[in-house]
Amino acid sequence: MRLSPATETHGRPLVRALESERIVSWCADCATAARDAAFGFSVRDGPFLYGSRWPRPQGLVCSGTHVSLDRNGDARLGYRALLAMAVPFILANTAVPMLGIVDTAVIGQTGSTADLGAIALGGLLFNLIFWSFGFLRMGTTGFVAQANGRGDEAEVRAIAGRSLFLAFAISALLLILANELQGFAFALFGAGDEVERIAAEYFRVRMLGAPASLSIFALLGVLIGLGQARKVLVVQVFLNGLNILLDLLLAGYFEMGVQGIAVGTVIAEWTTLAMGSLLVISLLRSRHKDSEPLVPWERIKKLRQMWGSLRSNLNIMIRTLFLVFGFAWFTDHGARYGDTVLAANHVLLQFLALAAFFLDGFANVVESHSGRAFGAGRVDILDVVVRRTSILAGGTALVLAVMAALLGARGISMLTALGDVQQQAIGALPLASAYVLLSFAAFQLDGIFIGTSRTRAMRNASVLSTTVFVLATFPLADRFGNDGLWLAFILYVVFRALALGVQYPALRRALAQR
Repeated sequence: MRLSPATETHGRPLVRALESERIVSWCADCATAARDAAFGFSVRDGPFLYGSRWPRPQGLVCSGTHVSLDRNGDARLGYRALLAMAVPFILANTAVPMLGIVDTAVIGQTGSTADLGAIALGGLLFNLIFWSFGFLRMGTTGFVAQANGRGDEAEVRAIAGRSLFLAFAISALLLILANELQGFAFALFGAGDEVERIAAEYFRVRMLGAPASLSIFALLGVLIGLGQARKVLVVQVFLNGLNILLDLLLAGYFEMGVQGIAVGTVIAEWTTLAMGSLLVISLLRSRHKDSEPLVPWERIKKLRQMWGSLRSNLNIMIRTLFLVFGFAWFTDHGARYGDTVLAANHVLLQFLALAAFFLDGFANVVESHSGRAFGAGRVDILDVVVRRTSILAGGTALVLAVMAALLGARGISMLTALGDVQQQAIGALPLASAYVLLSFAAFQLDGIFIGTSRTRAMRNASVLSTTVFVLATFPLADRFGNDGLWLAFILYVVFRALALGVQYPALRRALAQR
């Protein structure tokens, strides 16, 4: 099929034509054509038309430029292009568990079993507290992606402002309640006296970085929502690279131990907040083509939008609390088998964290694209990106699981020199590998529901899967010990995927009917 080029030089966008080898787009307003091309399309998925959903950008006129896409789509939706977008996200995400691995290795090689257990317990406390407010990243991503899909740049900036305001407000509350939070957490999770003493020192120092840590969540949410994978990589590598250097310097060279790990993290967080803020402000200023102020205070202060954001974020907060509780439950039950099992499980969790952030790179891609598709009302775009990113994520999970099974013993010996911890961790390695293989579906579905802001479904799925995990722990752990705990953990991630998967058809139907 072939259509003649349009002869108009002004007016609304015209039809995109499908040819045998490529899709060719032209219109009277080339700026609109460029916006249409941002999604991309594959010939295999059949022809479609772009309507006039995109607002005409102000100050831009038609130059007669033709926009063409190859048969795999443009720089957004082809397999090769999606992988290229995912790689910076993957590199950015893997910087996070690399920090945990370095922390574990420094303490594992220079400290005692109590020190290693304190890092495990301290990390658990901060996951429980900080990631309870993970909506500052996830909620921001969904709202920003949808506003971007509608072409509403002023709302993108307003969402960024609301998220940063919430980050500092929550941080102030956390600092006021720091002692109470520490006491409650130590009463909830059992550990030896020496482990709790060291972990308490770590906790007090790390709380000083709360405002910076939560604000970085908000900044990353803006960048991911806009599909700025390379900028996310810059922020994460800067944060964790600086953190690693400071940890090696303070905990290793100056022998400050666990306290050195905490001090290095706080310094890195505040430095990264300054750098990340400048990066995001520069990005938003470059996109500022509308007539509203760069900082749209009137939009930021609107109570209706603030309430909608809070309501959605409350669901994400409940969802995250249950997920963090699931990992806390796993760590706590491991601690009941003694400090050796606690330390061994912590070492294996570093492998899971590395794999998880790998898979989360594809989830970040589907977050951005599904949100934009939802904002533009495009179910065809949603179908393409969900299918292709899921295939890529599934293949990656298989490779990671095989690598963990074959090379995990060597990795364990690099993380700790403690013989009893090594032996315990190697024994549970096959189950950890199975968890990695089966976890990709949960990450993909999380990305879809985050991007489309279907937060109630996420909340319900989290509650259900955590309940299954807790109930399964008792018979399995009683019968098989720590191996039974790992089996229950695998059931946990499988039910996370199932609980969201059964709700995906309803999400798709809702978008198709818009």
